[in-house]
Amino acid sequence: MSEPEVIVETRGRVGLLTLNRPQALNALTHGMVRDIAAALDRWERDAAIGCVVVRGAGEKAFCAGGDIRQLYERGKAGDVGFGLAFWADEYRLNLRIKTYPKPYVALIDGIVMGGGVGVSEHGSLRVAGDRFQFAMPEVGIGFFPDVGATHFLPRLPGKVGTWLALTGERVRGPDAVALGLADVHAPSAAMETLLAALAAGEAPEAAARRLATPSHPQLTDADRGVIDGCFEGHTVAEILAGLDSSAAHGSAFAAKQAATMRTKSPTSLAIALRQMQIGGGLDFAEAMRTEYRIVSRVARGRDFYEGVRAVIVDKDNAPRWSPAAIGDVSAAMVDAYFAPLGDDELKLPAA
Repeated sequence: MSEPEVIVETRGRVGLLTLNRPQALNALTHGMVRDIAAALDRWERDAAIGCVVVRGAGEKAFCAGGDIRQLYERGKAGDVGFGLAFWADEYRLNLRIKTYPKPYVALIDGIVMGGGVGVSEHGSLRVAGDRFQFAMPEVGIGFFPDVGATHFLPRLPGKVGTWLALTGERVRGPDAVALGLADVHAPSAAMETLLAALAAGEAPEAAARRLATPSHPQLTDADRGVIDGCFEGHTVAEILAGLDSSAAHGSAFAAKQAATMRTKSPTSLAIALRQMQIGGGLDFAEAMRTEYRIVSRVARGRDFYEGVRAVIVDKDNAPRWSPAAIGDVSAAMVDAYFAPLGDDELKLPAA
């Protein structure tokens, strides 16, 4: 028999979820989303379970995102409904985690991107291990930062969320706590010790703080200044102009961010910036409905399939975006992605 994609077990007071596709960097499938949701339902009613812990199998990744290749193949074959069903259940799971009545602890050791962020970032305690490596790189494949990014990225310090959304830059463990992406930085070797403490009934935050190590951010004050100064621009073009100006005054960091952004889908950049501009005023459920509106249009568009082709399928890293120029993406075009869906709105449980 093949191994389950999610190992669901109990250890003392802990309901333990192990994402178990290490060969695929624990990428989420629809079945995994359903398995996690079912376990959460069961454990909520189980008085013997004091908290839920989620982790990834293997040493490379916590979870590198959704199974994008499968979504690409089904969408290219005309089965957009397959992807929309996955995203609807995934977004409902993100909300379930955000509002879960018991402590939900994410042991994030390794790569965490996209869908992996959705099943970790919204928990009540986020522990970053030595191998922690966060990114929301969706604009590079013609997609957009989803799984609740509309809600949590704008709430990070300064303009960090906008920077992460528009560049897909990676953040490693030492910066995780300083940037608001994790609550505690702990050694990878301490994860099993932490799990044992939780299984024995120790309060999650107290156990994690006891095992934590000091975090020494790698981003400099100058880099943070570029982020906060440049990414407050009202348009993608304004942000790029600010970065170009900082680069001309000697900031290699700014030059790198500008070069990175210019490789991304212009439409995705504009969508992501709009998310960051409105997300701070949305509650979590509203953010998830907004993301479902966007994904319903993206799944029927062109750039997502072209981006996946270029980055994941053919790996030529030469996507042909449409529109190809940032200036050709109008406000009206962006508005269309955010428009209500009527009867097709994301169905969420009552609060």
